Parts: sequence; structure tokens; C-alpha cells
Amino acid sequence: MPDRLKLLAVLAHPDDESLGFGGSLAKYAAEGVEVSLIVATRGERGWRGPADDDPGLEAVGGIREREVCAAAEVLGIGWVRFLDLIDGEMHLADHRAAAARIAAQIRELRPQVVLTFDPRGGYGHPDHIAISQLALSAVVLAADPTAAITGSPFSVSKFYYRVWNREENGAFERVFGVLALEIDGETRRIAPWEEWSITTRIDTGDQMPLVWTAIQKHASQVGSIQKLAEMPERIKAKLFGSEGYYRAFSLVNGGGEREDDLFAGLRK
Repeated sequence: MPDRLKLLAVLAHPDDESLGFGGSLAKYAAEGVEVSLIVATRGERGWRGPADDDPGLEAVGGIREREVCAAAEVLGIGWVRFLDLIDGEMHLADHRAAAARIAAQIRELRPQVVLTFDPRGGYGHPDHIAISQLALSAVVLAADPTAAITGSPFSVSKFYYRVWNREENGAFERVFGVLALEIDGETRRIAPWEEWSITTRIDTGDQMPLVWTAIQKHASQVGSIQKLAEMPERIKAKLFGSEGYYRAFSLVNGGGEREDDLFAGLRK
């Protein structure tokens, strides 16, 4: 067993860590795992207040940076870094340069497990798709001894996509309405995973109160917080009582094995 287990989440926006991954991050942090977070953007286009009171991209980014750092503290995340990409424009970023930056941070942190969004971005969100691609590229780069990036080569042991089944996606849409985006003349909708295809399910029921506290730190997202506060407890349990992942690759286990631990195969 390694001296200390380490977990890294590579995400697109402030609040992704709480709304999508908060239960797992809090659970492992409480167990003594070293939990870290890379956020690609500062959510600069995520203003939810009155349009005539919008303080602008830089100011909104500053607000949301402070919010995600406060939420991270609640969840037990000890290390937060930003890639300085622009909200809504991640698909325009220099992929090679951004992946190299993440790879350098992987070499510095040396996590056994890395988490990110699935390749479809949950509901086709371009930033979620972009960070999924960047995270995968970075894991490969970090292990490549010929890559021209800082730090010594390091091989991540396990790489996961966060995924949601039909029931969970239905609960999200009950709270937030239909999740759909118009991109390049096409409508992208939520893309649920069949439960049989979800390799890993983490019980996060005990972490629900902590996750809710973390979500509330994102006060600029007041509309979303209000909707979540008003939802029935059974819907909250469906959204936050467990988290599903797809084990995209693993150097320690595989096949049809169903996991209840992201560090399965790494604990001795």
C-alpha cells in the first residue's frame, strides 16, 4: 500500500466539485485520503443575479473562485488549483498546453486515482467534454518519460468518469428542468448510463449534510441553491446518497468487477 492514498478531481467549473463529486471527495477526505482539485475555469459566465447588476467576467470569476475555495475547505479538499481557462471557451483552448499543465500537476501531486466527467459531458456540455479529454490526455502525458513537462514521470493507477443513471438524471431534471443545450444547430440532452455499465458506486449518504453545506458556499448560484433546498428528501437522497463512476482504466483491477471503493485494488 502507498504511504498515503491520494485522490485528484479534474473539473471544469466552480460548484462541479460539490454538486457532482462532493460526496466522494468528502468521504475520502474524512478517511485520511489526500484530496486535491483542479478547476479549469473560474465560472466567469455563471452570473445568476440580475442582468443589470452583472459585475463582469473578472469580478464574477473572483467571486466564484472564493466560493469554490470555501466549498473545498468544507469538503476536506486540501489543494485547489486553476487552469485559468475561460468559462464557455474551453474547446478553444490550446489542448496540448492545457493537458501539459494538468500533467505537471499530476506529477507534483502523484495521485493514485483521478476523477473527471464522462466523455459526453453529462448532457453534452462543451466544457465538461473538454475537461474529460484534457484529463485523459494529462494522465497519459504524466506517465510519459519523453514528455517535455516538469516533474518526474508518474503513472496514475486508476482513472474514473463520473456518471449518472436514468433515475439520477430524472431527479436532476425534476429540480432544474430539462437539461438541454443548443450547440451548432443541434439539441444536446442528458445522456444517462445504464446501471449495469456503472462499474463503481460509492455510498455517500453519510456525507449529504456536508455536501449541502459545501453547495451553500456557492452563494452566487442562488437560484440553483434555492431549488435544491426546496426538493423533497427522497429526491435529495437520489441525487446525493450515492455516486456512480465508470472505471475507464485501472492498473490494479478490471473486468466485470463491481466496486464500492475508488481505491479497490490499492488497499493492502
